[in-house]
Amino acid sequence: MAIEMVYIMNNTSIIQDEVLAHRLGLIPVQANPTLFDYKNSEESPTDLNTIVFKLKIKCDNNPDASPDEQDPQKKYKNSNVYSGDLIWEPKGDQIERFKDDPIKPVLDDILIAKLRPGQELDIEMHCTKGIGREHAKWSPVATASYRLLPEIILKKEITGDLADKFAACFAEGVVEVVTEDGVKKAKVVNPRKDTVSREVLRHSEFQDIVKLTRVRDHFIFNIESTGAILPQELFLQAIQVLIEKAKYVKVALANVTASDT
Repeated sequence: MAIEMVYIMNNTSIIQDEVLAHRLGLIPVQANPTLFDYKNSEESPTDLNTIVFKLKIKCDNNPDASPDEQDPQKKYKNSNVYSGDLIWEPKGDQIERFKDDPIKPVLDDILIAKLRPGQELDIEMHCTKGIGREHAKWSPVATASYRLLPEIILKKEITGDLADKFAACFAEGVVEVVTEDGVKKAKVVNPRKDTVSREVLRHSEFQDIVKLTRVRDHFIFNIESTGAILPQELFLQAIQVLIEKAKYVKVALANVTASDT
């Protein structure tokens, strides 16, 4: 869910209407999109496909501020407009449906605009459901990446002082030095933490002892959410989309094969 329509009744700030609307559209909204329907351009907004926010705020002088005060946030009231100033206006039965998880911006401290005495904003915003392919504001993913699980293979035991030197070649927690029968030994305990710096290969004494590789069928995904949807849910949803695409391709290939025969 993201702000799609912005109705500006009054904007006397220095930010142009279209720039202000764009900034509002990129504010992540905390609302479960599975509980809403998609809205096309021909449909009217309803409580099943639209969320309404309102922003009405005016900047004034702070009568309690010192005459020589220079900090605008102390000198004026409402000098900064934040996402937390957006007020959700429930429609239909939304207040009952979302009583346990009220709809709001994901963060309250996203700066929208700066105002000075006499300037004000009076805006109504409509949020609708969409996908990131259409616009980035509908993408719940901030950054996403993956890597293969590092694998550190010891061809023979590394003991004594070399064990300490070997452990120092890796990030903390990858290799531990343990003592067995009075002998210090290097032991790989958590290759997942390895940053794949390959520092160990700079030392000639280890080049024929250790092999650095990756587990080809073990993927480590790192997903950062905007906060609208939890990262673990995003991963499962992405897998489901991939499955549906694979089914589509499978049917298309079957049709091509059938037409060739």
